[in-house]
Amino acid sequence: VQLQASGGGSVQAGGSLRLSCAASGGPFGSYHMGWFRQAPGKEREFVAARAWSGGSTSYKNSVKGRFSMSRDNAKNTVNLQMNSLKPEDTAVYYCAAHFGRLITSQAIDVASYDYWGQGTQVTVSS
Repeated sequence: VQLQASGGGSVQAGGSLRLSCAASGGPFGSYHMGWFRQAPGKEREFVAARAWSGGSTSYKNSVKGRFSMSRDNAKNTVNLQMNSLKPEDTAVYYCAAHFGRLITSQAIDVASYDYWGQGTQVTVSS
């Protein structure tokens, strides 16, 4: 399994970015997918997660209503649409995958994921 994250960049506060995670080595119908981020000097933290096959999406409280995670089966990607960005959203964003379905308490845990992409930098200026 290989994951390739892209779409990061620099935006002003209030702007939007769309991150994509291209997945290969699947099929991914049995996988749980997650987005995490890591700011300088901080631990990697959960952002959003969902099963590839469908169902509800879990979000970090501070991004609810601003971020939306989706899947594109045709392109074999999971996406993270980020709107109303804030300076505190600045971080390297990583996509991750776990074989099997995770419950919410597992999906928010970095240790639950088996595969990680290389990360894409998101910088939000005030």
